[in-house]
Amino acid sequence: MLQLSTLELQQELQQALESNPLLEQTDLHDEVEAKEVEDRESLDTVDALEQKEMPDELPLDASWDEIYTAGTPSGNGVDYQDDELPVYQGETTQTLQDYLMWQVELTPFTDTDRAIATSIVDAVDDTGYLTIQIEDIVDSIGDDEIGLEEVEAVLKRIQRFDPVGVAAKDLRDCLLIQLSQFAKETPWLEEARLIISDHLDLLANHDFRTLMRVTRLKEEVLKEAVNLIQSLDPRPGQSIQTSEPEYVIPDVLVRKVSGRWTVELNADSIPRLKINQQYAAMGNSARNDADGQYIRSNLQEARWLIKSLESRNDTLLRVSRCIVEQQQAFFEQGEEYMKPMVLADIAQAVEMHESTISRVTTQKYLHSPRGIFELKYFFSSHVNTEGGGEASSTAIRALVKKLIAAENPAKPLSDSKLTSMLSEQGIMVARRTVAKYRESLSIPPSNQRKQLV
Repeated sequence: MLQLSTLELQQELQQALESNPLLEQTDLHDEVEAKEVEDRESLDTVDALEQKEMPDELPLDASWDEIYTAGTPSGNGVDYQDDELPVYQGETTQTLQDYLMWQVELTPFTDTDRAIATSIVDAVDDTGYLTIQIEDIVDSIGDDEIGLEEVEAVLKRIQRFDPVGVAAKDLRDCLLIQLSQFAKETPWLEEARLIISDHLDLLANHDFRTLMRVTRLKEEVLKEAVNLIQSLDPRPGQSIQTSEPEYVIPDVLVRKVSGRWTVELNADSIPRLKINQQYAAMGNSARNDADGQYIRSNLQEARWLIKSLESRNDTLLRVSRCIVEQQQAFFEQGEEYMKPMVLADIAQAVEMHESTISRVTTQKYLHSPRGIFELKYFFSSHVNTEGGGEASSTAIRALVKKLIAAENPAKPLSDSKLTSMLSEQGIMVARRTVAKYRESLSIPPSNQRKQLV
């Protein structure tokens, strides 16, 4: 649920409302306190029902296929009024390779490791798997000093990017990488690892009887381990799909309150859900076991969905608040004042994994008086300054744009001149870096700009 955009989540919730009679949508314009009390009472009245045995989520005759049925950052600078909730058309045509390279840029790789990372990303297919051997990656780089161990080290780093398990060599490798991200105390973790490591063929053929015999796992334990495996993604790359431009709705709203920029969820973007008390009460008085089990099953799904939605909103709000707190100067003065910030900075601040931060900032949008921005827009690499400080690549890019906008049309600034001017302001960057920033702004080189005058 965390990786879904607002539009995708709205569709998921609408389907759930249509298929689950235990779910109801709360009127967003009711009094907030009344809604919260009602929700709590709804959940409390069905606690006893949850103690009853719920139907198994995964029958042992399920097949492998059944087990696994599984934008570019922008700001338009428009000064919206606080009471407006704009919907704008933003590009969401990012490919898996684009998404991985964005994470590469935010990772403190050396130049050599960055070259290795680029070669690895180029060799990843749309499903997220590595299409060539490690030896081929070494050969493609063309540097005799780079060995297999160095490539393996970079590969392991990328495999823990979001989506976790990307650039795996095969299915077993992909699933084990994802399991490695679970906390050690996760129930059934070792059993799931055993099944994937040594008996993946039996699981693929849904030969559960043999699987129970060779692993010596009891049926209930096997079910739990398979449920854990079910939560993994055998095709992680497909979660990042290129799509046509679509309308996006801001997930969070940024406003200035008492001199500080603050964040709140856009309450109009996602419907509030609650349990239908009338149907829930029928769980104990159902005329037959089938009806009672149907109600309890839907109750379990409804409870899970509500809790998952609350968890998503809480995570989104925590991360957004942390980002805005770090970037107060940007909201006050603009791009030139963007602070350098990488995923690890926010992950450490909110005590979450970097891959979680990556998911929660992708296809999630922030509305502010400066415009609408994808949350990941606020991340940029660090560039050292002459005084020992750091500047963000976003701020430097904005400064390059400002310098070019003010240049003499008859004597456009060359990349070398721009580099020199940045140096005078204490920003030490290479000429090729300035050229890269200029190109990312779709600004032609100086000789072409002069011809365009």
